[in-house]
Amino acid sequence: MTRMAILTEAELRRILPLDLAAVDCIENAFAALATKPVAMPPILRLDIPEHNGEVDVKTAYVPGLDGFAIKISPGFFDNPKLGLPSTGGLMVLLSATTGQVQALLLDNGYLTDLRTAAAGAVAAKHLARPDAAVAAVLGAGMQARMQLAALALVRPLTGARVWARDGAKAGAMAAEMTARLGFPVQAVADAEAAVAGADVVVTTTPATAPILHRAEPGQHITAMGADAGHKNEVAPALLARAVYVADRLSQTRHLGELHHAIAAGVVADGDFPELGQIVAGQRPGRTEAGQITLADLTGTGIQDTAIATLAFARARAEAEGTVIES
Repeated sequence: MTRMAILTEAELRRILPLDLAAVDCIENAFAALATKPVAMPPILRLDIPEHNGEVDVKTAYVPGLDGFAIKISPGFFDNPKLGLPSTGGLMVLLSATTGQVQALLLDNGYLTDLRTAAAGAVAAKHLARPDAAVAAVLGAGMQARMQLAALALVRPLTGARVWARDGAKAGAMAAEMTARLGFPVQAVADAEAAVAGADVVVTTTPATAPILHRAEPGQHITAMGADAGHKNEVAPALLARAVYVADRLSQTRHLGELHHAIAAGVVADGDFPELGQIVAGQRPGRTEAGQITLADLTGTGIQDTAIATLAFARARAEAEGTVIES
């Protein structure tokens, strides 16, 4: 007889909010990627262009963890026109010993949003200046909100600016996050104005052409939208000026901002550091206050296994979810 827990999005949101424990979970996952023999196959990707859709499947096995997750993550970017969210999906957690299904996490993309925001916080924690106080967020969707909230957990923010192609959405986000975070968040009509004078810049869009063209000394950039080869948020020339850090170099060479900089001939392919190596103390990150640092986050399967494992542990501790036997 096997036992499997089923957890809904509402249950997962209740037991696993965006907090420092979630950030620590993902920070530990990055460290494991650098220090343990993690098995993490390349991302399986399916494109459905006639519906502006994409589906990614990610997984990873981490020695020492009882289970491993397989995550199915669709993104259909015309869905808001239909009154539907643009992202969704689910995770399946399986026993690393027997392969039996332990949990079905019907999160509708929440856990992906959570671990992605936490990864942004980890990048800022290790690469942004400790005194970073002003943030600029390009994009005004759910991930933009979560990235800003996560950043506020690890840096002493006193203000933020948000830019989006849809000014009304930027205004709505600014009002919501001002009330939520307790410091002023301002919507601005121009991306360059949003970035000017900011200490941390976060790009959170599915853009296919650069929206960030300039950076100032001392800024940290977290670019998390380019999780496919055709996506590109940061002008390639910026990477040539920055201390570049990948989440997984084998991915960013093909999916992330590095991919476009190499293709443009402005950056030579090389042995760039990965965020996990910096977390583990194997490679340096920011070494001078005036450096521009850039974290290229394409999303890794180990993050999904880590957050699913934490969710399952919380569910068992709090007797949350529905358990079925078969």
